[in-house]
Amino acid sequence: MHFFVLLFVILLCIHQSLGIDMISVNHSIFGNQTIISSGENFELGFFKPGTSKKYYLGIWYRNVIPQTVVWVANREKPLSATDMMSAELKVLDGNLVLITESKSLFWSTNISSTSSNSLVATISDDGNLIFSDGLNSTPPLWQSFDHPTDTWLPNAKTKYDKRSNTTKKIISWKNSEDPSPGFFSVEMDQSNRQFLLKWNRTEMYSATGPWNGRIFSLMPEMSLNSQRYNFSYVDNENESYFMYSVSNSHKIRLTLDVSGQIRHLIWVETLMEWQLFTTQPRQPCEVYASCGAFSICNKESASFCNCLTGFTPRSDAEWDLNDHSGGCVRRLSLQCVAGKTKGGFLRNSKVTLPEHSQTVTASSAEECHSICLNDCSCNAYAYDTSVCSIWNDELLNLRKLSPEDGGGSVIYTRLNALDQALGEVSKSGQLSVKLKVIISVVVVLAVVALCSFSYIYYRRKMAKRKANQQSTEGNPVPHWTEREAQNLIYENDKQDIAVPFFRLEKILAATDNFSDAQKLGQGGFGPVYKGIFSGGQEIAVKRLSSQSRQGIGEFRNEVILISKLQHRNLVRLLGYCITGYEQILLYEYMPNKSLDTFIFDQTLSKSLKWKKRFDIISGISRGLLYLHEDSRLRIIHRDLKTSNILLDQEMNPKISDFGLARIVEEKTTEANTKKVVGTYGYMSPEYALEGLFSIKSDVFSLGVVILEIITGRRNTGFYQSKEASNLLGYAWNFWKEERALHLLDHSLLESCNPKEAMKCINVGLLCVQEDPGDRPTMSNVVMMLRSESMPIPKPNQPAFVSRKYVSNVSPALSAKPHSSSKVELTITMEEGR
Repeated sequence: MHFFVLLFVILLCIHQSLGIDMISVNHSIFGNQTIISSGENFELGFFKPGTSKKYYLGIWYRNVIPQTVVWVANREKPLSATDMMSAELKVLDGNLVLITESKSLFWSTNISSTSSNSLVATISDDGNLIFSDGLNSTPPLWQSFDHPTDTWLPNAKTKYDKRSNTTKKIISWKNSEDPSPGFFSVEMDQSNRQFLLKWNRTEMYSATGPWNGRIFSLMPEMSLNSQRYNFSYVDNENESYFMYSVSNSHKIRLTLDVSGQIRHLIWVETLMEWQLFTTQPRQPCEVYASCGAFSICNKESASFCNCLTGFTPRSDAEWDLNDHSGGCVRRLSLQCVAGKTKGGFLRNSKVTLPEHSQTVTASSAEECHSICLNDCSCNAYAYDTSVCSIWNDELLNLRKLSPEDGGGSVIYTRLNALDQALGEVSKSGQLSVKLKVIISVVVVLAVVALCSFSYIYYRRKMAKRKANQQSTEGNPVPHWTEREAQNLIYENDKQDIAVPFFRLEKILAATDNFSDAQKLGQGGFGPVYKGIFSGGQEIAVKRLSSQSRQGIGEFRNEVILISKLQHRNLVRLLGYCITGYEQILLYEYMPNKSLDTFIFDQTLSKSLKWKKRFDIISGISRGLLYLHEDSRLRIIHRDLKTSNILLDQEMNPKISDFGLARIVEEKTTEANTKKVVGTYGYMSPEYALEGLFSIKSDVFSLGVVILEIITGRRNTGFYQSKEASNLLGYAWNFWKEERALHLLDHSLLESCNPKEAMKCINVGLLCVQEDPGDRPTMSNVVMMLRSESMPIPKPNQPAFVSRKYVSNVSPALSAKPHSSSKVELTITMEEGR
């Protein structure tokens, strides 16, 4: 059964156009089938938003990537993968219905009509699904334009119906992967001829301003006879409505975003992207309760929404999808003894006060403080000109004002005793840092670099696909004999190699012929298996795939390098095998696999308390120090990342995967290459952009690893607000705002040592500074981590890039170096072992 469900899901992902624009009594659609408007502007079918496991019937732009959905039928009753196996959109009993084989009804036009053999549903070229009795009948029995979701399309009416005294509301999605109705809505105010934006369908927080026949007073961009579109207003005995039409075949949509803003978006064909024309309200913080309960909206912050000190997002997953409606909850519950709460209050200045306060009698600020402290249900208080206000319910609509706003109030929010201590450490351990203004030239260069990288990544991907195709068409990877293999390993290196050659037969016996039951994981190089030799010795067998990014040069490099390295924080190579088409490495077995399997897993991460994480950071640092300064060879690893840190039985870290490592002269600290290889997210900017690698590029990678260990978040997998920012940018914003301890993984709250945590965050940010000369050496990193009294300098802004959006496949970045030589770029994705 599971196989057929999986097969159906795969087929569903490949939409099959039927080449028609309508559904009739004798014709329906199901599964991956779609219908397309006559001009091929819009398509109707089933879709699955993002990583959601739920399916919806909807309409989207036909030739726009990524998929842009403008209407959803069953937004409140989604289909499961099992439901989709028999889901069908058909005409039944005078209605257009979405039904399954079990007769479960998921959506219907829900109209009273006489059954007819001429009933037909058509998708028009302006995105309207029209259900009528015959192709030319007017008016239609039903149309999607009268039932909008979050998007107002050209030629659709947004109206007030005088007969039923109702208005058609546009309602936001809950988040980018859930089209169910969100908290925000737009509706027409017929009396003032304007649009009102409301929270929870009741609380008005913004408006377009009245229509004067030419413009909306607060949104002059939406005007009559503009260059892009024409607005019109009609008032008759049955209805009042606004409508707009598009000139010059522009693709334009007005969408109520999940943030609560009306967004005007224009499709730019030359750039193949939606560009934002204007928004209302202008600032996200002007949206009522945009950040949910117990949070504060700060327009100066990159993330806008931040939980108050002592609170954490109710759902990290929802916040990552820009759904802040759930707000925040206390990290640690308040301790109430004899009616008095232990802990204290945090002063929040220059804010707008939340609504729904209670006024109590108090003659001074001290008495107001005491009243709230002695009331276990009191969450905050404010005292201003003899008025004491307290909040016993959720704090909603709390906003931070910028200096130019002027004014503002002070509110004191209740803290648990431990959160109060953490706040004091954070405040005393950091210097305030002013946000640097990024020069426009740098921005332009960054954009050029991003485009160049993406182009080179595309070219390399196509070349690799061609090479793989050639391999399957009669050009296999080299076939090595045992003698050829050993001669190859010893080529140009006559010194003894302290690891033995193993015959393939012995490895096959140890791994049960590479059975799936013995498989430990999969990396960019190929699979890893657990093996047991006849004497009981456990091994990890790394079997290079024919499609691996590693060639024989990298394989030989790893054998020679690791055989000459001995350190408790480096993985030990036990042997190798090259025979036939196989290239195999044998390592000591690490029962706890790799570091990334723990820190990025919501359950396993709880077993890594603070002391163990600090020990892991220290161990990795000592291993890297050995490579850079203490071994008889100076080695630059070039691919340090959490998936290349293995954990033994005692959870001691060991650096692995030396296929990309380079030996440099004893006194040499940097070199350059024409072939840039590594993993996106861990690569230093000078290496990615110019092919220049050094011990400082390894230091950069270490900084990323440290921040990932502390936060439990991937550098390349963290997104926030409207723009996607990597972890380095996120951490930097918290550092600037003197809230660095809020970066900690939630599972560390009870076990963390605040001073050590601050030290690690500081060191991590020092390691990822943009200028390699500003980054510390590994000897300095180890000293800073060990010392209790050594002063640690404050970091400069890290090398990070904010992006408008991030696709499911992280883009490879590349640019030309200063010299005229061409730099090749090979970047791998982060994969579990």
